[in-house]
Amino acid sequence: MKIAVTGKGGVGKTTLAAVLARIYAAEGRRVLAVDVDPDANLGLALGFSAEEVEAITPISKMSDLIAERTGASSDGLGKFFKINPKVDDIPDRFAREKNGVMFLVMGTVEAGGSGCVCPEHVMVKRVISHLVIGRDEVVIMDMEAGLEHLGRGTASMVDRFIVVIEPGERSIQTYYRVKSLAADLGVKQVSVVANKVRGAEDENFLRGRIPPEDLLGFIAYNDEISDADRQGVSPYDTSERARDEIMKIKLRIDAA
Repeated sequence: MKIAVTGKGGVGKTTLAAVLARIYAAEGRRVLAVDVDPDANLGLALGFSAEEVEAITPISKMSDLIAERTGASSDGLGKFFKINPKVDDIPDRFAREKNGVMFLVMGTVEAGGSGCVCPEHVMVKRVISHLVIGRDEVVIMDMEAGLEHLGRGTASMVDRFIVVIEPGERSIQTYYRVKSLAADLGVKQVSVVANKVRGAEDENFLRGRIPPEDLLGFIAYNDEISDADRQGVSPYDTSERARDEIMKIKLRIDAA
């Protein structure tokens, strides 16, 4: 199963991705959680300490490895390099384990400056493609907003995109934009999880705006989740309510 969780910053997609990963791992599944968000916080939400997260080098920053696999050099502007580098060993070599979940950080590719960033971009894209197409465990990716960076072939192999939204018209419009883009990329299934829901009024509003077949469920506004974020710990360990709500969402995913 390959799941990509997307949404605007601050809506709670990292919480959903982390708790889903922990639930699958607690059931004895092999799980690989991947941080593809430039604002990388998934490690903390999985239960890694700040020091452990700080010690992890993102794939996009492994200059020697990228040079070795792509054939690019630091003065390689305008020169040829491999666009199909070997990456199948990278998840097992560089992922770190915590609470039964293997964790991999992709990192960001800086576009500024005069140097060519193409080898870094190629490496990150190839690793993501391998995770989606070549791995046989549960893969849960905490994505940045938008789907373009996945590429058409990779995106079409994802089992499900989950857009995390809040109860509000602007957030709902984000879902519709993502759904439209996903259709262009060939993604077959785009679902919604509504977070920070404060009661029946919010639920009714969302049910009136989201097709029922796309709505996976609700996560209530929860101070325990906010407290976990401030403390840099996993909401899976601190909020039984959030864990139960996301378990219901997980069961709907499995049943689809």
